[in-house]
Amino acid sequence: MSGGARRGTSPTAPPPKGWIAIRVGGQGEEQQRFLVPVGYLNHPLFVALLRAAEEEYGFHHTGAITIPCHVDHFRHVQGIIDQDTGSSSAAAGGHFHLCFRA
Repeated sequence: MSGGARRGTSPTAPPPKGWIAIRVGGQGEEQQRFLVPVGYLNHPLFVALLRAAEEEYGFHHTGAITIPCHVDHFRHVQGIIDQDTGSSSAAAGGHFHLCFRA
């Protein structure tokens, strides 16, 4: 399992209350499972990643939420979200553009 402080759970176990399981992996990269707090769902950077997933897979994609982003870049974005104090910095908004394909 990858992602944040949640460790020691089975890769197939349901996430604990207050967390969601997502899959992350760019084209040609093996997808990895991450557990992220549900609070991520309201963060603008994570919303942008969800929009990229919608564009890639469609709104009615079955299975786990899958983010079409390279794992290393997702970890970088995850670090920004974890450090974010709630301010909407224009500089932070530029970090997620690498997840989108031209």
